[in-house]
Amino acid sequence: MIGSQFIEELKFHCEIEDVVSSYVSLKRGGRNLMGLCPFHSEKTGSFAVFPDTQSFYCFGCGKGGDVITFIEEIEHLSYVEAVQLLAKRAGLEVPDSGENNELARLKTEILEINRQAARFYYKYLLSDNGKAARAYLVERGLSAETVKKFGLGYAPNAWGEMYRHLKGLGYRDEALLSSNIVARGRNGSCYDQFRNRVIFPIIDLRGNVIAFGGRALDQKGPKYLNSSDTPVFKKSRNLFALNIAKASKAGKLILSEGYMDVISIHQGGFDYAVATLGTALTSEQVQLIAQYTNEVILAYDSDEAGQKATKRAVELLDARGLQIRILSIPGAKDPDEYIKKFGSTRFKLLLDGSDNYVEYELHRLRQVYDIETTQGKIDYLKKASKLLSEVNSPVERDVFILKVANELSITKDALYLQVNNLIKQNRRAKNKKERADIHIAGFEKLDKINPERNRNKGAALTEEKLIAVLMKNPDYYNRICCRIRPEDFVTSFNRQVYTVLTERLRQNLPVDLMQLSADFDKEQMARIAGILNASDAHCTTEQADEYMERLLEFKNRKTKEDIAGMDDNDTLAYIASLGKKKK
Repeated sequence: MIGSQFIEELKFHCEIEDVVSSYVSLKRGGRNLMGLCPFHSEKTGSFAVFPDTQSFYCFGCGKGGDVITFIEEIEHLSYVEAVQLLAKRAGLEVPDSGENNELARLKTEILEINRQAARFYYKYLLSDNGKAARAYLVERGLSAETVKKFGLGYAPNAWGEMYRHLKGLGYRDEALLSSNIVARGRNGSCYDQFRNRVIFPIIDLRGNVIAFGGRALDQKGPKYLNSSDTPVFKKSRNLFALNIAKASKAGKLILSEGYMDVISIHQGGFDYAVATLGTALTSEQVQLIAQYTNEVILAYDSDEAGQKATKRAVELLDARGLQIRILSIPGAKDPDEYIKKFGSTRFKLLLDGSDNYVEYELHRLRQVYDIETTQGKIDYLKKASKLLSEVNSPVERDVFILKVANELSITKDALYLQVNNLIKQNRRAKNKKERADIHIAGFEKLDKINPERNRNKGAALTEEKLIAVLMKNPDYYNRICCRIRPEDFVTSFNRQVYTVLTERLRQNLPVDLMQLSADFDKEQMARIAGILNASDAHCTTEQADEYMERLLEFKNRKTKEDIAGMDDNDTLAYIASLGKKKK
């Protein structure tokens, strides 16, 4: 366990506004800051940073917590790893707690294994044994400089050469198997996962080799083989070459499908291309993209699968509020082939002339419907109207309405009316969906954090106010603790929070959010942040007394079942107590 003293020191070196703003674009709104949430797709910012409480909270998805929780969520780290990252950022050294963290040890060992494996693959490519792989890369048009830049390599056409190499360096079988570089056979022996393949190292934003992709040089097995998820790698959360593209001055990203497309684009002089890792684009990857740019050019293959991937990508990117352009690739199936056939200058012209995604969709619809016929024109206009109703920018929408109206020789007013009606329908549907009688996002009927809250809403609200009072006014501890015990809380989660708070205060320890991160998981921390920021900044002792009185009333309130089980004397006594309260 990392001590409170170090966490307190870390707090003063890691202002949440500074840390969060390195991942999210924030705008000040009064005393707080707002931005688009990095944890879910949204077009209107509901993500708030509260400098006063050194916390964050999203009123859309319910994520929240302190600066440690934020780093845990955004970087997908454990609590200890998040503290270590923040300490490194602040130039502090985490004191050795003596904690034996086996997972942390395993992750460290896997990263070392990957680094050694990447070196091995690269050296093997340059050796006499890598002649066929080098010939393949030359045939694909890659220079020696590009091979070095991306650290490309070659996996030997052998079953155990990598395994023996890594074992010779002293690595454990458990770590080798966990890295997915090595697999275990039916007879229990270990063998190399990648064999006779050109190797593409996958490097994260911190420069760690976290996984590999391999392109077969023969007909054995799949054409491309990618590392499975490991303790240091989740393919849905990473992008190939983002470690290079994030430093580009272009201010945008080209999103392509494969390793070779990206490498060819980079070699052509466009250092802002990235690719997904053997999967369709995910919402997590979109969140990662949004940290570095607000403009994406989709450069997927021109075949049917590429078009389907483009449609899915548009939906995810648009939901995140990113500007999207679609690259048409005439005369070639993908960017790699186009650059080889026509060169970088022509490819730049393609990039510069890439369509806005609305233009792309309108063009696609024109190919589906025969607008020379009456029914074809009506069907096209219905689809086009639906598409235009989903365009957020009024100016952009108006431009396309005028364009479509002119192309089809109909009045702009008629098309505008149709689109406007659809916008109103969409808005009504959205409002109905979002309408809820709650004061903090995430306190739904199916409340996993505090499942008793919905049945005891009044009591839970009072408990939350009292928790916030105690966190913001630790000097009220004696006043509150002498009247309210943990057993007086009606809901279990709030009771747990109150217990931790009072125990820390009893030991004269701080109770700010950063100090609680070690006692609660990320979801629980989000709830505590919501509780803290839903309450008034200041609270008088009179208000605290009122909350305590109200909580005790809820605690002592009898249910119908309780009353039905009382004898006559108990019933009379309960009625008398109610009478006294009314007076």
